[in-house]
Amino acid sequence: MDIFERIKHNRGPLGQHSKQSHGYFTFPKLEGEIGSRMVFQGKERLVWSLNNYLGLANHPEVRKADAQGAADYGLATPMGARMMSGNTDLHEQLERELAAFEMKEDSILLNFGYQGMVSAIDALVTRHDVIVYDAESHACILDGVRLHMGKRFVYPHNDIASLEKQLQRAKKLTDESGGGILVITEGVFGMSGAQGRLKEIVALKQRYDFRLFVDDAHGFGTQGRTGAGTGEEQGVQDGIDIYFGTFAKSMASIGAFIASTADVVDYLRYNMRSQIFAKSVPMPLVVGALKRLELLRTRPELKQQLWTIVHALQTGLRDAGFNIGNTQSCVTPVYLNGTIPEATALIHDLRENYDIFCSMVVYPVVPKGIILLRLIPTAAHSLDDVTYTISAFKDIRKNLEAGKYNVERIAEHS
Repeated sequence: MDIFERIKHNRGPLGQHSKQSHGYFTFPKLEGEIGSRMVFQGKERLVWSLNNYLGLANHPEVRKADAQGAADYGLATPMGARMMSGNTDLHEQLERELAAFEMKEDSILLNFGYQGMVSAIDALVTRHDVIVYDAESHACILDGVRLHMGKRFVYPHNDIASLEKQLQRAKKLTDESGGGILVITEGVFGMSGAQGRLKEIVALKQRYDFRLFVDDAHGFGTQGRTGAGTGEEQGVQDGIDIYFGTFAKSMASIGAFIASTADVVDYLRYNMRSQIFAKSVPMPLVVGALKRLELLRTRPELKQQLWTIVHALQTGLRDAGFNIGNTQSCVTPVYLNGTIPEATALIHDLRENYDIFCSMVVYPVVPKGIILLRLIPTAAHSLDDVTYTISAFKDIRKNLEAGKYNVERIAEHS
């Protein structure tokens, strides 16, 4: 079949619903200043869907730095890839400061987190190496693993016993091939909010020879005493061999970085195709990232405010009888029982009658019959926001249990 003809008839698991969902459930447009309240379809809503953890998106010092960076350099500077013509003192300064913050020898800037992760995995391993990874790893990790020409073993989410079995399998292969083992997991899993069991994984290094690569997109800036991440939170930052952080969450920007030993970072600089063959991070983003990192280091009250909201929201939801799983982070999932049509009716009610905007996750991301409402608390939220939201969630749960969102029942009585 012609490629275009196939695409016309097979829109994909999400695309098949695009006509019904586009602009409301998918690709919604949130307008106005980034914050806890934004405008959706002409009405102000209380928003729980933005990874603006520390509230830096509209922090006055950040806005000033972003504007000054654009005024001084424009968006074109530097022109070209870092290796050829796109390197600057400020790019190198940001890398040094990120490495110091993460207690590593060096770091490398990445244009985008997703492509950076894919490219880093591709660069780090050869066909003689074995990758062992968590089953619930982010899509960027899965795509990177798919590029690997050697063996790869997956273990059930946070199942340390299974991980050890996979390490035993991997070691048998590498003993023969002369290759190495790369274990990949996340510091904080973005859907459930659970932390990766980094301390237990690091402990396995005593029996198995492997390197640990941690994607800490949601932990960077939110976890640990200084905000250095989940490794710091669990006291095993030294045991993380390759640390990945993104600017898209706590730093409220775009881009990412990898921190490791000087040798590994230098190797990545000369072997990561996504950086060698892509334009350098624009200077205004570098200037803005330096300011954001400065605030992250010097304004602990931002993280304190974030966790005040997190604790209030999660405690309030649990006390109200909601199932929020085993989250150990800011990510706050609320699990309800219902069908996909019920989920869409519920979200419509929540947005139109309670003016609350949050993300909905349904099958195939979660099992059939489960509705996951994903809340992202930030330092920009207030305790009043928390109180109102919990009250609204009590109402929608009551409506769901009473069958008010059951489309078939509604049709029967209409």
